[in-house]
Amino acid sequence: MSEARTRLLNTATELFYAEGLHAVGVDRVIAEAQVTRATLYRHFRSKDDLLVAYLNGADEAIRARLEAARADQAKPADLIRTVARSIADDLRRPGFRGCAFLNAAAEYPEPDHPVHRAVLRHREWFLTTMIELFSGIGKIDPEPAARHFVMLRDGAMAAGCLSDPRPIGETFLRGVEGLLTYRSRQGRSV
Repeated sequence: MSEARTRLLNTATELFYAEGLHAVGVDRVIAEAQVTRATLYRHFRSKDDLLVAYLNGADEAIRARLEAARADQAKPADLIRTVARSIADDLRRPGFRGCAFLNAAAEYPEPDHPVHRAVLRHREWFLTTMIELFSGIGKIDPEPAARHFVMLRDGAMAAGCLSDPRPIGETFLRGVEGLLTYRSRQGRSV
């Protein structure tokens, strides 16, 4: 990746996350990245391409964090706890503004828009990964538990930027612990 492309993407990432996708224009990205318009369009055909690259970068970072956690944790339940703790820690990060993907979906609700499709790709991967992790536990109903985990995460991400993130993170972690402890096939009367 060229230095100019890296600078463009890093600048766009900071601005898009902090201020919103529609609120930040390409002129602002160009000015703050200190590149020319031609340089921007040499690397990204359109603002939509830049937005998708921003989301792909966020996706890659989350995947890398999960893989690093996977390398450190042998047991699926411990890995799920590590993922959950990472999410809870993110809520307390300075400048936290919620989930980049949920924010993007709110700004681009059209299902066929490239930004919306990038959001869906990430969310499908995340859900599939959580199903895989819950499947490794054995006693857990993996798909409903994973969907519940994702919904808890989405709620924590939304609430974490609206009020004190500490109790939001604690509530999220208690919910995840409940999924690990109580969502068992054994003893269900269904």
